[in-house]
Amino acid sequence: MTDNAQSDEHEPGTGHSGPPAPGRPPTFTSWLRGRSDAELAHLLRARPDLARPVPADLAALASRATSRNAVLRILERLDRFTLQVLESVVALGDDRLSEPVGVPTADVAGALGLAPAPDPAEDPLTRALDTLRGLALIWPDRGRLRPVQVLRDLLPHPAQLGPPARVLLAALPPGAAKRLADDLAPDSTASTPVETVATLLSDPDRVAALVGQVSDGPQARRLLDSMAWGPPNGTVSGARREVTLATASSPVDALIARALLLPSGEDTLTLPREVGLLLRSGLLFREVTTAPPPFAGTENPAGAVTREAAGQAFTVLRAVEELLEQWSQEPAAVLRNGGLGVRDLRRAARVMDTDETTAALFVEVAHAAGLLATDDRVEGEWLPTREYDLWRERPPERRWLLLASAWLESDRVATLTGSRDSGGRVRNLLGPGLVRPAAPQARRDLLGELGTAEPGFAPLPESLSERLAWRRPRRQSPVHAELVRAAGSEAASLGLTGRGALAEHVRPLLEGDEDAAARILAEEMPEPLDYVLVQGDLTAVAPGPLVPGLARELALVADVESTGGATVYRFTEESVRRALDAGRGVEDVTAMLERHSRTPLPQALRYLVSDVGRRHGRLRAGTASSYLRCDEPALLEELVSDRRAEDLGLLRLAPTVVASRSTRSALVERLRQLGYHPVPEGGDGSMRLGRPEVRRADSVDASPAPGEGGSPQELAEAAVRALRAGDEAATAVRRPVPLPEDGPAGSRSTAVLEVLARAAREGHRVWIGYTDTDGRQVSRIVEPSGVDGGFMTAYDATRAAVHRFAVHRVTAVAELEQEPEGR
Repeated sequence: MTDNAQSDEHEPGTGHSGPPAPGRPPTFTSWLRGRSDAELAHLLRARPDLARPVPADLAALASRATSRNAVLRILERLDRFTLQVLESVVALGDDRLSEPVGVPTADVAGALGLAPAPDPAEDPLTRALDTLRGLALIWPDRGRLRPVQVLRDLLPHPAQLGPPARVLLAALPPGAAKRLADDLAPDSTASTPVETVATLLSDPDRVAALVGQVSDGPQARRLLDSMAWGPPNGTVSGARREVTLATASSPVDALIARALLLPSGEDTLTLPREVGLLLRSGLLFREVTTAPPPFAGTENPAGAVTREAAGQAFTVLRAVEELLEQWSQEPAAVLRNGGLGVRDLRRAARVMDTDETTAALFVEVAHAAGLLATDDRVEGEWLPTREYDLWRERPPERRWLLLASAWLESDRVATLTGSRDSGGRVRNLLGPGLVRPAAPQARRDLLGELGTAEPGFAPLPESLSERLAWRRPRRQSPVHAELVRAAGSEAASLGLTGRGALAEHVRPLLEGDEDAAARILAEEMPEPLDYVLVQGDLTAVAPGPLVPGLARELALVADVESTGGATVYRFTEESVRRALDAGRGVEDVTAMLERHSRTPLPQALRYLVSDVGRRHGRLRAGTASSYLRCDEPALLEELVSDRRAEDLGLLRLAPTVVASRSTRSALVERLRQLGYHPVPEGGDGSMRLGRPEVRRADSVDASPAPGEGGSPQELAEAAVRALRAGDEAATAVRRPVPLPEDGPAGSRSTAVLEVLARAAREGHRVWIGYTDTDGRQVSRIVEPSGVDGGFMTAYDATRAAVHRFAVHRVTAVAELEQEPEGR
C-alpha cells in the first residue's frame, strides 16, 4: 500500500467528505481530505512552501506534502524529541515489517521508555504526535500511526536500526533465501522462502531463541551487541558466502546461518531491524530527552537590555543616514564584480565612526532594505535610492524596523567581507561571494532560542549551542555553527540584542507584529530634539537626535566635527558659504540659529556669518569664456592687480566688467580658493544659487514588507477555500455532456454554448474542463450568469470571484449529479 497521491482513488462526493468509500482502504489523500479547514490552514501556515503556488486540489496538495524536498525542509525544523518520535513511528510502522500496517501509540511510548503522563495535555509524546500530524508527516490508519512513504528513503536507518529483514532477504539470490528457510523453518507454509524467513524474524520469541543459540559463543554475542545500537552495518570479507547451520564454522558464519546478520553488499553485513529491536530490549534510544537542556547564563534587568539595544539601534540609524548623505555627494565606485572596494569601505567606516566590520554590516543592511543601489552608468557608482528619501522621513522606530526586517530576510553575511573563497579570491562587500542561503534561518533559530529565555537573561555561548543542537539537530554542521556565530555578532551590532540577551522589541518582530515592536521601541528611543547649544568656539552641540528639519538646516550651515552621545557641529567660512549658496540669507541663518539655540549666539558667530554674507555675491561670474561683473569698480581693480590671479587671464572690459579665458566653473572655484566669494550668474543677470546636486539611484526590488497582501492566517484560509473548490471540481460526481467530435466547423463550440446558456438560464452549476492561459488543463465548477460573444461570465468557486471564460478554451462540460448542501 502506498500513500502517494497519484495512486489514490478519489471518492465521489463534494470533496469535503472525510472517510473513504466503504470497502476501500484509507489513504493519505483521503485522510488529508477529511481534515477540517482549520487543520488545513494550520498545515499551510506551518509549511508555507506547500501553498506556493496553491495546488489545484487536495490530491495535488498530498503529492506536494509527501515530495522529497518538501519533507526534507520540514525535517530540519523538528527538535530532537519530536524527531525521535518520528523515527520511532518510521522504525515500528514500516509497512515492510508485518501486518497490520502502522504502529499503535502505546508501542511508540514503550519504545521510547515513556510512562503515561497524569495529564494528557502535558504529555510530551501527545504534543509531539500532534505536531507530526499537524505537519502531515504521520497520519492515522484505523487506530495505528503511519509515516508518509518518503520518510522510508529520507530516514533509511531510523534510530540507527537496519532495514527490515524482508528488504535484506529480497536482495539475496533465491538459493540463499531457500537455504535459510529450509534450515530455520522447514515446516513453514509461507508462499516464498523470503516470506518464510521474514515471518520467522517478525516473531520476537523466535528471534530470542535464535540469539540464545549463539549466546554461548562470546565472540558472536559481542558482535551482535556492538551492532545493536548502531551503526547496523559491519564490514567482513565474503559477506555473501554460502553458509548453513551444518557448515557454520565461525561466529560470523553462525550469525549468517541464523539470519541474525544478512548480507547487504559484497563485503557488508547488516543487522535486520527485528533483531536490533530485540537486542535493545524494545527500546529505540539509549537516551530520550523530552525538553531542551536548561539555560546557563547571566540575568539582567529586562529594561536595561532593551535600553542598550535601543541605543544601538539609534546608532545604526545615524550611521546609515550619515553614510548615505555622504554618498549622495561623493558616491563610491562599483567594482567589476559589482562590489565595493576596500578603500571605499575604509572611507565609509570613517564617516560612520565605526570599525570596518560593523561598517560592512551597515552597508549590506542598507542595500538589503532598498536604500542603496547602483546607478545605470557604464562606470557605476553606489548611490542612495529614492526610497531612502522616504525612509528618512519616517519615525526612528519605523526606520529601524525596516533595516532589521531586511537583515532577517537577507541571505548575505556581511562578516565574511575580506575573507577568501576556495579559489583564493577576496570576498568584497556588496559582491557575490557573501551569499549564504541558510543565513536567514540561522538568524531566526538564534533569536528564537534567545526568545525562549526569561526577559533579560543572557545565556552562555556553550549553553546556547546545546539548546540549538537540541532544537534543530538536523541543521548542526560547522557551516551552520559559523552562521549562528555571525548572526549573534550582527544582531548585537544592529540593536536586536543587548548584553547578550534578546531585546523586548524583537520578540513581536519575530512573530510578525511590527506595530507592537514599534510601540516598544518608540518608548526607548531618544526623543528628537528641536534645539542645540551654540558655544563661543564656533561650535554647536546637539545633546541628542534632532528633528529632521533642524538636522538638515544645521548640516547645511555647519560641519559635523564629532559624534557620540552628543553631536558637535562646527561653523566655518566654507560651511556658512554653503548655506548662502543654497539660497539662505544672512538673516535667515542668524534667525534659524537664534530660534533653535538654547544659549545666546556668540558675537564671533554673528561676525562670521555677517562677514561671509557681506562678501558673498559681490562678484558674479558669467560666460564669455567667462566674465566677472561687480558694482564696485575698486574690487575689480583689486582683483585684476592680484598676482595670484594671473593664471585666470583677466581682462578689464569696463569699470564693472572683467573677462577671463577660464570657464565659469573654473573661474568660480579659483576665486573661492583666493578668498573671494563669487556666485554664478545667468544670461539674464540673475544669480544662480542652489544646493549641490543630490543624486539618486533607481529603487531596487525590495522584499515585500511583512503582512503585505494579507496576514499568514488570511492567506492560508484563502488557500484552503481554493483547495476545497478545486477538490470539489476534481471529485464531484458528474454526467458528461456529449460533444460532437466530427461535423461542420464550429459545431463543437455551438454545442458548448448551448449547454452553458441553458445552465445560465436555469441557474445550475456545471463542471468544465478548461485550458488556461498557461496551457494547463484545469477543472472548474462554475455557475454561469451569461454567455455572449464567445465568452461565458460565471462565478468560479475556485477563485471565489466572477470570471470570464473563453468558450473555445472549454474542452469538456458535465452536469453535476447534485448540488452540495447549503447552496
